[in-house]
Order: sequence, then structure tokens, then C-alpha cells
Amino acid sequence: MRNAQWAAGLAACGLMSLAGCGGSIGSDQGDNPPVGAAPTYDATIVRDSDGVPHITGADYGDIGYGYGYVHAEDNLCVLAEDLITTLGRRAEFFGRDGSYSIPANGNTSNNVDSDFFWRHMQIEERVAALRADASPEAAAATAGFAAGYSRYVRELQAGEHPGRHAACRDAGWVTPITADDVYRRYFRLAIIASSSALVTEIGAAQPPLPGQTTPAVATDREQFPLQGGLPIGSNMYALSGEATQTGQSMLFGNPHFPWEGTERLYQAHMTIPGELDIMGASLYGVPAALIGFNRHVAWSHTVSTAYRFGLYELTLVPGNPTSYLFDGEAVEMESETYSIQVLETDGSLTEESRTLYRSHYGPMMSLSVSGIPVLGWDVLRAYTLRDANAENTRMINQFFAWNRAESLDDFIQKQKDILGVPWVNTAATGPGEPAYYADITVVPNVPDDKVTQCQSLLGPVVGALMPGLPVLRGSSSDCDWDSDADAPAPGIFGPGNLPSLLRDDWVHNCNDSYWLTHPDEPITGYAAIIGDEGNERSLRTRLCIRQVQDRLDGSDGRPGTGFADLAELQDIVLSSALMTERLARQTVLDSICPLETILSSSLTPVDVSGACAVLAAWDGSLNLESVGGHIWREFWKRADDALLPLWLSPFDTSDPVNTPNTLNPLNPQVVAALADAVEALEQAGVALDAPLGALQVSAVHDQADPVPVFGGNGFEGAFTIAARGELVDGRYPVTYGNSYIQTVTWDDNGDPIAEGFVTYSQSTDPASPYFQNMTEAYADKAWIPWRFTEAQLAADAGRSSFRVSE
Repeated sequence: MRNAQWAAGLAACGLMSLAGCGGSIGSDQGDNPPVGAAPTYDATIVRDSDGVPHITGADYGDIGYGYGYVHAEDNLCVLAEDLITTLGRRAEFFGRDGSYSIPANGNTSNNVDSDFFWRHMQIEERVAALRADASPEAAAATAGFAAGYSRYVRELQAGEHPGRHAACRDAGWVTPITADDVYRRYFRLAIIASSSALVTEIGAAQPPLPGQTTPAVATDREQFPLQGGLPIGSNMYALSGEATQTGQSMLFGNPHFPWEGTERLYQAHMTIPGELDIMGASLYGVPAALIGFNRHVAWSHTVSTAYRFGLYELTLVPGNPTSYLFDGEAVEMESETYSIQVLETDGSLTEESRTLYRSHYGPMMSLSVSGIPVLGWDVLRAYTLRDANAENTRMINQFFAWNRAESLDDFIQKQKDILGVPWVNTAATGPGEPAYYADITVVPNVPDDKVTQCQSLLGPVVGALMPGLPVLRGSSSDCDWDSDADAPAPGIFGPGNLPSLLRDDWVHNCNDSYWLTHPDEPITGYAAIIGDEGNERSLRTRLCIRQVQDRLDGSDGRPGTGFADLAELQDIVLSSALMTERLARQTVLDSICPLETILSSSLTPVDVSGACAVLAAWDGSLNLESVGGHIWREFWKRADDALLPLWLSPFDTSDPVNTPNTLNPLNPQVVAALADAVEALEQAGVALDAPLGALQVSAVHDQADPVPVFGGNGFEGAFTIAARGELVDGRYPVTYGNSYIQTVTWDDNGDPIAEGFVTYSQSTDPASPYFQNMTEAYADKAWIPWRFTEAQLAADAGRSSFRVSE
């Protein structure tokens, strides 16, 4: 059967007239199996002219193998560093004084604390559980990915691929890997919105020493971790035929993720003839489409507001800070001593050991915020964390199942049945299908009445900082998380208690909660741990909604009503408009600019007439050719900090999309903000009439000839995101923002028509031809076709192909 399937794949390859389709890459192990013997892994890879790999194999092992090989070819150094980190060996290679950051959740820890955290969290039971619960498809692809990645590493270490991966090709931390290393990667991704935001707080948590009178704390932060949510975001629309002029459904998806590290997204097309045909993007190290499309459905994600963990306050046994009371009995904490190797500044390796503790809920933790031991560990109480996604063994199965979805209904049912999505909302549609939204994800089952009954003494304090995060009493089983009959695992909400919406026109999410998924049908009645209801929406969410409303009623100045085609959708989502400009620019021009000279916050007179002239002529966007957007940015970042009311019309639940509004021009801080902005630009040597393209550039590509980047920040009310609001040496360097972008519709035959970008490009290796090619296309808004069908790929004259097997 394998050889027959593979022959079918090669036949398809031949139909596309792919030059070199049956060729192979040289290897010290040899690529071609003996005549008559089926290879363990065998994959054909076609690189299209933009660098997207199209991987064909006979089964999921082949697909994983090809994916692992090309992913290493494109991004070896970045992924290898993260894999060695999750093994708890970072200090061994990068030294005691180094640090480890996860830009996706804002965590930065020193290498030693990082190693102890991952040793403590990545306990073998977690990896074993992921391995045991993996579906056959996921298990085969995972093993294949490890084999394909390892094959590339062996080739590199044998001297092949000269000039590639100069930053790491000779490093001791670049090694072949096993399937368990890939499962660790899955675990690392699962806990982005939970435990891994608290690396030091968990990895350095220690009980008080004998006689210690102040609480023991692992670290001091300026604010509570994850306060304000994850620093990553996304936009997405699902449009049914009722919202388009073509009568065909459309989907737009656009995560706003880091341009550095392993939370970049990687685009690929994977085909098993007769079994799988999926195209989309995944975070590094995952051989499945996490966001993608096939002939039947397209979907995207945004970061959810739900909390994925909860805290418990333990009452300690007097005289024993590692023992606590539970249901009237003393329970000794579990402890384990870990030893790590540490590279010292003199080049020597030393060993360091640390004993870490966990309750039956999860790991112990400790934290100070601005010098106050909010989660301190003293002789009376201590704090522990339960992480729903640390217990989630279904995540990878969810995406492998979705990749095979045969309809929107099938997609929806798979989400409910598996319930493995860790921390993102979903929007989806299909050819001729309605628009679907869901936050059917892994959420601790802590209804509001349980919080009321079980809230700890610290609960109100943490609740003021992070509304919805439960801090419960850990002394009674009555305060354990509930379990729903329709949930696939204990302690989480089932789909019946999680928000979703199916509509015949459109749905959206731009990182606020589920409440205004569609403003005509607010979603209400869910637990606070999932999200807020009836509260002010972000400026980005408001623009997100208004762009659809304005297109559907024709008030945006474009012809007709409804989205005309994919090109019009693309024009809107990359228009770089700002909600603050909509709401406030005219007030500034009418009420502040006539003053001409105003006092800055330091009481220095500043002539703002030149800046006002530029703002008056500004096109109102943050496109590359736009002149004046940087003045608005510097003004708004200061006005937004005003302590007095910023808006004259406050938020109104009866009009949540359009309120608050009307800038308060009598607020002295708002007036001073314009003077401060002009002063800051003059001090930075930035001309008032500089176009944005001369100021805002990619910080992860060639700095001698930088690639310009359009877009703005959340605080500006930008929809098109290029987030870095601070000037550095007269520029706005971009290291975060729009990342993978896909726009999808279908033709009359049901074939996908899709275009998009990987904004930072496919490869992190400067020697790769795919290091910044898509970034340059993105700067030009030259949408890249995602070549899904055989005909679309065959029409690409720049494609190339090769085969890998063993």
C-alpha cells in the first residue's frame, strides 16, 4: 500500500512537470533504499518561488519527515536553541549570566532559573502523557519531524550546506533530536498563556528559611505577570456569502506575533494523496497547520482573553512551611532536587542543584510586585498554580484533526469533541458556508459562584490587577475546579459552557473577549474567567468592527455594499487606518492647533504650527508614503496617559462600538502632549515631514538597507500592526506585529483561492534566499499567491524540487 500511495504521489508530481521531482539530496547514509524495499521515510518537497515548501508523502511519517527537514533548512538555529532550553540545558551552553526570553508572553528569566523551571515543569510524566494520547497521525508526524530535522543536522555536521547557519552550525547545542524533544516543544507552546509566563516565579520558588520573618519571594516585578493579557494579538474576519458581492465566503486571518524567536509562523503545504491536502502556517516545530485552509474550510485564530490557570492559597502546617492543610489533614508537598550544569565566565562547568516543590494542584510559586510580596511564601501561607494546559494532552490532536476537516460542520464538531485548543479564539468558514466563531478552548472550570464561595484573602487584590483570574482557598476539596459532563477531561469547561456563534453574515475577533463577536448579537452569560462582558472595547476592536460595518453599508467610499472580492478585503485589512485619527484628529486641528505656541509638560513654550500643518495634510494612515503619522503617534502615546478624562462622551453599553468619543481639548495634559511630541521629535532629529517608510523598518533583516514596514500600534487604534512605539536612533524598529497573513475564498469549483504573507519571511538564516523576500513583498503590498492546486503550483516557473528519504 505504501509503495502504491507513493507512486500516486510521484504521478501527481509528474503531472505538474516538476523538474527534478524524483531527484535526491546526497547524504552519508544514502537517500535511496534498496530496490524493492520501502523506505522508512520518503518525501518529495517542491519549493515554490517564494520559498513555501509543498510536501508530498505516502503517510504522516513522510509528511513530518519532509517538514522537519525543510524547517531545519530554514530555521535551524532558532529552533535548536529553544529545544535545548526546554531540556533544561541552557546555562550549560549559554552561561550563568545569560537570559531567556519568551516574547509571546513577556517573560525574561536568567538561564539558571530557566533550566530549573523546565526541569521542574517538563517532568517525564508530561511528555509521556502527550506521547500516549497522541493520535496515530500526530504520533507518526512527530516521529517523522524528529527524523527529518535530525537528518539535516547530520548533513550540516558532515560539512554539507556550506555557508548556511553560520550562527550555530558548529555549536554543541545543535544536535539530532528525538520525538520526545518535539513533544516537549508542544508542551512549551501549550503553556505560553500560563506557567511559562512565570518561569522565575516557579523555577526559583523556595520556602522560608528557619527563623525567616519576611516572605520568601523568587522575583520582584513591576507588574503582575500577564497583567493586561498576553503581549501578542491577532485580527480575524469570517465572512459568509451574505457579506460579499461574489456570494462566496471569505476569511481573513492575521496573528500579531514576534518577528524573533520560535513563535514565528512557518508556511507549508502538506499532501498525502487521498488522505490529506492542507496549507497553512504553524509555530516552529509543529508539523501541522495551526492556521490554514483546504478545499472545505479555512480558519484563523486570535489570542483569547480567558485565563488558562488558577492560583490556590495554601494554609501551611505550623512549623513546617512545606506541608499544608487539605480537608483537615496535613499534606506534605512533593519535592524534587534537580542538578544542572552551568558555564561560568572562565569557561569552566560547575554543577548547581536546587530543590523545588509542588502541591497536588501544581508547582509552588512566589512573587513580589513593586516590592510587595503579593505571592510570598511565609510560615503561614504559600501559593501554588494549577495549569489547565499543562494537563492538556489533546492540543496536537486538535490540529491534526482539523487539517482533515471535510466541512465547516465537521470542523465545528471536531473542536467540540476534542476540545484541545489551548489559548486562542477561532473563526472559520467554508465554500458556501456561514461564519463561525468560538472560544471553545481549555479553560479552568471555575464558575463565578465558586469564586464567591472559595475566594482567598488575596483574591480581591489579584482580581483588581487581573479581573477574572481566580485565587481560591487551597484547604478544601470544595474549592477544586468543577468538571462538566461534556468536557473531555476533568477540571475544564465543556463546550456547552464556552462561547460560540454561527451567523449567516460575519463574525470577527480582534483580541477583546467574545462579547461583541457580532455587535447585533452580543454573547453573554459566561464565567468571568473566560472574558468580560459589557465593558469598553479596545480601539483596535472598534476599528475592526467599523471596517466591516462601513463596507456592508457602503459608507467607506468604496463602490457598492459588501466585500467585492479578495482584493478589496486585502486593501481594507492593510489600509493602515487608525481609530484615534478617526475620533480625534479634527478636534486637535480645530481646538489645539490654533494656539500655535503651547507649553510642554516641562513648561517650555513650543511652536506647534509646523506640526499642525503636516497633520492637516496627513492622509490619516500609517502607510509607507504617509507623512504625519509619526507626529500623531508621538502625540497620542502621551495624550493616552492623561489622568483627567480623555473623552467627553464616555463608554455606553448601548453603543459600544462608537463610544467613548469626542476628545477633550480642555484637558491640559492632552494639550501639552502635542508640544511634548514636537519636542521629542526635534530632540531625536526626526523631521516633521518625514514619510513613515523612512522611519519604521524591520529590525530583524539587513540594517544597511532596511526594509520599511507600514502599520502602527494598539495604543494608536491601529488595525494593521507594526508594534514598536519608541524611537531608537531616529527610527521605529519593528520586531513584532503582523506575521502570517492569509486571505481565502473559493472558486466555482470549490478550489481555494488564497493569498497572503509571512511578513518576516520563511527563514531566519541570512544565507537563505528566503530570509527577507516576503518582507520586501509585504512592504510593497504585493500579495503572494498561496499555490494550493496542482495547476497553481505548475504555473510557478520559479519552483524547484527534491526528494528526501531514509
